[in-house]
Amino acid sequence: MPVDTLNRAALTYHDHKNHFMIQLTKKCAIFLLILVPFFSKAQQQPAPAGASAQELADKLSNPVASMISVPFQNNSDWGIGPNNGSKNTLNFQPVIPFKLTGNLNLITRYIIPIVAQRDITGPNTQQFGLSDATASAWFTSAHPKNGFIWGVGPALLIPIATNDYLGTKKFGVGPTALALKQGHGNTFGFLLNQLWSVAGDKNRQDVSQLFVQPFFSHSFSSGASLGGNMEFTQNWQANTTLLFLNPVISGITKIGKQPIQMAIGPRIPLAGPEGLRPAFGIRSVVIFVF
Repeated sequence: MPVDTLNRAALTYHDHKNHFMIQLTKKCAIFLLILVPFFSKAQQQPAPAGASAQELADKLSNPVASMISVPFQNNSDWGIGPNNGSKNTLNFQPVIPFKLTGNLNLITRYIIPIVAQRDITGPNTQQFGLSDATASAWFTSAHPKNGFIWGVGPALLIPIATNDYLGTKKFGVGPTALALKQGHGNTFGFLLNQLWSVAGDKNRQDVSQLFVQPFFSHSFSSGASLGGNMEFTQNWQANTTLLFLNPVISGITKIGKQPIQMAIGPRIPLAGPEGLRPAFGIRSVVIFVF
């Protein structure tokens, strides 16, 4: 191949790479600006008073704890598909509780994924943007007994994806439920939802997907925790199963007066089709507690 052709190819590659990084920076900046009003409002809420580091760690292991938390969960996966692709998913997933009556709470959680991927849809391809959002709401007792906590409610699939490859273009609904048993320093439970598409682009495949997440955690007096979960996703339409094991170690700390939890651990793929299952991954989490 002539030298000038190689040079042009190299320049084209760098131009595409630079363009991708510029767009990534711009979109991240826009996203952070969107979050400013949320954080301004959230910081008006009082932080948990009188809670020890271990008590705070136990509350954070409970998905329907009655407190505002703002997790940023980052999943980096490598070795995906025949092109050895990579994918990074940053999940912004605030949890906001509402007190409905003296005995009933409504706990809401919103998952908004920001995805950057390379060589997934083909060699030398890349996509960046929002993926579809999921909103869940659990009605749960304000006064659980004997450490047993449960919640049931609706889940919504909201088609906000900014790239055709990153979303379903379908609006979906379905039920969600969770149950857990919590004692001092120990939490065991599971969460599940089933989503069916009910509207959207007729040219896209319908959605029928089950998600099941058993989880466990053991906390220490220092606020450190050992735990993890398994994430089982069954796509009934495509007849595919994806299963991950996610062990994590976490700790409670503060930035100024702001309590946060930080966690990290491997993402271990246990099952899945070749085009979806990565060779390995890492999960890191930062949770702001209000």
